[in-house]
Formats: sequence, structure tokens, C-alpha cells
Amino acid sequence: MGNAEEERALHEQRLGPVVRRRHQMRPETTDQRLLDTQGATHWVHEDPFRVLRIQSEFVEGFGTLAELGPAISVFGSARTPEGSPEYEAGVRIGRALVEAGFGVITGGGPGAMEAANRGATEAGGVSVGLGIELPFEQGLNPYVDIGVNFRYFFVRKTMFVKYAQGFVVLPGGLGTLDECFEALTLVQTKKVTRFPIVLFGSAYWKGLVDWLTNTLIAEGKASPHDLDLFHLTDDIDEVIDLVTKESGV
Repeated sequence: MGNAEEERALHEQRLGPVVRRRHQMRPETTDQRLLDTQGATHWVHEDPFRVLRIQSEFVEGFGTLAELGPAISVFGSARTPEGSPEYEAGVRIGRALVEAGFGVITGGGPGAMEAANRGATEAGGVSVGLGIELPFEQGLNPYVDIGVNFRYFFVRKTMFVKYAQGFVVLPGGLGTLDECFEALTLVQTKKVTRFPIVLFGSAYWKGLVDWLTNTLIAEGKASPHDLDLFHLTDDIDEVIDLVTKESGV
């Protein structure tokens, strides 16, 4: 190295893609600043950092599920007891979906979700659980083969819709209703197309359908055509026919 080059090296610093010279040079490297600095921690609780967490959840979800193949999201109550008719119906639906060429996506919890995952796993299919961070931890049920846990409901709900060709809704509570009505809204507003929504268990859902018909639609808050956004059945074979026909799979 000649004298000119040696002189320039003394007054030039390369930090990754950045070049610093003269009085802009820094005494430490980027790695040193990363590893040695122990400053304030309040930033981990502020919105800019939350945005990065949200982004990371989308990235993990998209990356994990991108090659999933045709799948149906199955919703239902976490409180459905094993051995009940509703639980057994969930197992049979999960198994039948796999036999029809679908993977099964659930919220990954117990009850009806476990039943659908169980049926999918026992049939040798793809069984997915999308869990959610809750104050009362439930954990992923043992029949989940691919599991992703989320902090944020809205990220998780995006995955339910983006990677499914349809919804099957078993009897459930507020969470099930939330997921069901979000899907109905997305189809009604044409945010998604060719998206069958099947409510399984006519006795359970009859009160809701009656209210939609006799109150919501009767008072002009929705169109009579909105009743065509979903199907009501007690027949598992019909469930499979509906999701297969309308999803185009």
C-alpha cells in the first residue's frame, strides 16, 4: 500500500454499505454497537416496534402456509366435550375433508377444533392449527401437525381466509361467530370470491338464521340475497359436496 492509500485508509471507514470519512468516522463497529449497547427498553412497548411484530407474524404465517395446498378452515367451540355428538361430527368432517383432497385448518385448540384436526390426522392428511395468545393458555391440541401461534387476532384471521378455500362452522361461541361473520362480510363485499360457508348443525344455528331473516333482513339491514352467502346442513356428505363444488377444487 502506497503512502497515499495508507493516508486515505486512516481517514476512511467502511461500515457495511456506508462509507464514513474524517470527522464522521466512528470508533466502534456496527456489531459492537448492537452487542454492547444496553439502553432504555421502553421502545419494545411502543407502536413502531409493534408494527415490526405484526409484520413478523404475517411473514411467519405466509411462509409456513404458502405451500399448504387446498384446505378448509373448520371453526367450532373449544368447549365441545370429547365423545359428544358434536365432537364426533367434527372428527368425521375432518376425515371426510382429507378424503376429498383438502387439508384442515383450525384454531388449534381443544373441543371442536381438536376434533377436526383429529379426523384430518387419522386420515393421513394435513392438519393445521393457528393458535392465539390468550390470558388462559390452551396450547395446540395434539393432532396439529403444522402449528403457528399468533399474538394478534387480525393476523390470525387473515391466515384462516387466505389459505382456505372455504369455511365449515360447527356449533360454537363468540369466537366462532366472529370468524363466521367476518367470512360472510368478506363474501358479501366481494373481498373474496368462490368461498363456500357451511353451517353444520341446523338445530344449533336455527335461531341465528331466524333472527337474520325476521329481524335483520325484515328491517332492511341486509338483503334477502345475503341468506345465499351460507348453507345450513346436518349432512356431512353435503358439507363435502358444497365446499368441493363452490371452491372449484
